Amino acid sequence: MEEFLEIVDKDGRILSIAPRSIIHGNPSMLHKVIHVLVFNSKSELLLQKRASHKDVAPDKWDTSVGGHIMPGEDILTAAKREMLEELGVVSENLKFLYTYIHSNEYESELVYTYWTVHEGPFNFNKNEIQEVAFWSIEEIHKSLKSDLFSDNFKHEFFRYISTYPFMPFNFNYSIQELAGSPYLSGDPIFLKNFYR
Repeated sequence: MEEFLEIVDKDGRILSIAPRSIIHGNPSMLHKVIHVLVFNSKSELLLQKRASHKDVAPDKWDTSVGGHIMPGEDILTAAKREMLEELGVVSENLKFLYTYIHSNEYESELVYTYWTVHEGPFNFNKNEIQEVAFWSIEEIHKSLKSDLFSDNFKHEFFRYISTYPFMPFNFNYSIQELAGSPYLSGDPIFLKNFYR
């Protein structure tokens, strides 16, 4: 059975509902997705290598967890569901980071990003994911010029390091302390003129 998704405006207000097959391939149809950045205690970021059969970014390293928000589903519930579906992890400690719009010639997403800390092990979904691995921020940064990562992840990574430039990530920050960041609203241009 085909997945249906909500088409939304830039503020997340629902405009209509359409099949995934119509939305993917039409960047004028903005739809909601969640990302979860999973760190370990060494401040390394978990990445997943997408399966070869995926219609978006096959064989690319991507955000720890990502998926569509289903019609009528709240954002936190979607994040917890995707953590369980993709990594086999029941997570009660997800913290909201920011939201932004990611758009390319294939699709447009209103992304809601959370973060959490988990050391593993991960019982990841082998139908969707080839492998998972923790990467240091430095390793990711050094590999950005390569073709290893999805465009979606590159945007996420630039958004993250632009919002939280002091690495490694300080887990003692509270969401209240982060709320004053000018990057939590709007969508700065991150990819333009990077690594040319």
